[in-house]
Amino acid sequence: MVPTDTKRPTYYEELKERGYSRRDFMKFCTMMAAYLGLEASGTAQIAKTLSKTSRVPVIWLHFQECTCCSESFIRSSHPIVADIILDKLSLDYTETLMAASGHQAEAAREKTMKDYYGEYVLCVEGSVPTAENGAYCCIGGKSAEQILQEAAAGAKAVIAWGSCASNGCVQSAKPNPTSATPIHKLISGKPLIKVPGCPPIGEVMAGVLVHIITFGTLPELDRVGRPKAFYSKRVHDSCYRRPFYDAGLFVETFDDENAKKGYCLYKVGCKGPMTYNSCGIMRWNAGVSYPIQSGHGCFGCSEENFWDNGPLYRQQASFPGFGIESNADKVGMAAAGITAAGVAAHAIVTNIQKKKLIANVINEGKESEKEL
Repeated sequence: MVPTDTKRPTYYEELKERGYSRRDFMKFCTMMAAYLGLEASGTAQIAKTLSKTSRVPVIWLHFQECTCCSESFIRSSHPIVADIILDKLSLDYTETLMAASGHQAEAAREKTMKDYYGEYVLCVEGSVPTAENGAYCCIGGKSAEQILQEAAAGAKAVIAWGSCASNGCVQSAKPNPTSATPIHKLISGKPLIKVPGCPPIGEVMAGVLVHIITFGTLPELDRVGRPKAFYSKRVHDSCYRRPFYDAGLFVETFDDENAKKGYCLYKVGCKGPMTYNSCGIMRWNAGVSYPIQSGHGCFGCSEENFWDNGPLYRQQASFPGFGIESNADKVGMAAAGITAAGVAAHAIVTNIQKKKLIANVINEGKESEKEL
């Protein structure tokens, strides 16, 4: 259920206080509806909910991570994401951005857990170390796992931000000395959504929160718990270098001429064909860029165990795609063969057309002579 506490202002009221116009508000709602893949009526539904709903309390925990998820979030292309969804919504408790510290900070978390039991959203950034009784990450005299379990008990939903919380990320890579553990392996009996990526895209994070606020439920998830609206397609499918892959044109080394021409990066380790994410469509920092656009192959950060799934800069043997099970070399040969066959076919057709044209000219000439 959405909190009905009238003492808390609605999202729209918060916006007006911060100087945003109705037009800014509707632009934000339209953007969120588009990212969530909603019908045209979705914009109105989001706007109506945010206009009437008191802000949802959020506890945002940080464990073993680098804070890149928060950094990505506050650099969203729309200022309302940072100003409202993060600032006004989640300052109930977030170690990184809240002004309070020490006993005051812990008191704020405990107060939210008590006053809004069953109503708040728990966001977790970072993996949880379970080795040595959690000694590798302690806050306020408690281990990360203790804090997680306490906060999860009264949460109406749990969001695992980023690959650290979703799949353990680099901390859980072999030999995983701290026994870094993703959130879903420690919490049960709670609606939980994974938003992987290192970091995830800011608009994806905002979209997940807006969906929960608007509909009171988690968005539709895939088989591993990720929102389908953002993780249903491979990076490869939306990559602007995809035509070069289909044509068999690949970068062989990062400093060759093909790299300068923007050819496909698959042979130098790009994991785009095996990675499900929205990077090729939405991108980071107000849509400025993403790894493939800046010349670096995707290394599959939204997939489980990506640090242990082979060398980052080595071509994968094969993957389901062009020609069902073709690898990059076969695709190149096939593309070359198709091109050669196309050239040959074109030449044959052209010669036939020329012969017909010549024959027609000759026949026309003969007819003209008869008439004379």
